Amino acid sequence: MKHLLRLTFLLVLGGLTGCASLYFPPPPHAPMLTHQGEFYGAVSTNQHTNYALQGAYGLTNHLAVAGTFSSLHRKKSDKTEDIDFGEASLGYFTRLPDKRVLEVYVGGGGGATRRIERNDAQLATRTLDGSLSKIFAQVNYAKKKQNSLHLFNRDFPLTYGAAMRLSYMQLNNFTIDNLPAPGENNVFFEPITFTRTQIAGPVQLQLISGQIFGFRNNKYLKAANSVFQVGIVINLDKNTTLDD
Repeated sequence: MKHLLRLTFLLVLGGLTGCASLYFPPPPHAPMLTHQGEFYGAVSTNQHTNYALQGAYGLTNHLAVAGTFSSLHRKKSDKTEDIDFGEASLGYFTRLPDKRVLEVYVGGGGGATRRIERNDAQLATRTLDGSLSKIFAQVNYAKKKQNSLHLFNRDFPLTYGAAMRLSYMQLNNFTIDNLPAPGENNVFFEPITFTRTQIAGPVQLQLISGQIFGFRNNKYLKAANSVFQVGIVINLDKNTTLDD
């Protein structure tokens, strides 16, 4: 119990980073598949009203496909932000000894970004538009914990793991007030940790926390947002589990 509370506290702290970039990272997917025909689905959100839908499917006992759609639409007193981004990837997964699962994914994605900045009189002072593109490689690891969370006279099994993603991002077709502007590119490293608590049957509660690090000091395409998501995970047709 104390480990889950500590993790939740770190998750909240990690999600308080402000938004100052034209890119808002979707959470790295971590389906942790174990066999052919298994389906993983997840829906999650955070305090920035960033929503993410994710899915993965085991094509064979070691080959999988996965996809993510992330959306951020919010209006504040000084700006309006609209970012939509989609990803697709192909992966390899395998079971390891001691109830461990290892996954490796490679993929790409693209989307659109727009920010309208306003002054104190709520008049638009600048509009930034562009398209986003990405290629990435990612490694996931998870293991079933030996103990469970005990609440309301019930035991809730815990699964914890980590994912590490390296991405090359580009800001293309960039305009400022409808005038062409130089695009930007960056290399991002995104390490995250996740904890899942089984609620009932295939339904699990998931907490994700992480950070994004940029290798270039850009003005618009930079690592300015942490990764923090709370959501629901569903695994269907799961003939084997991390508990086996």
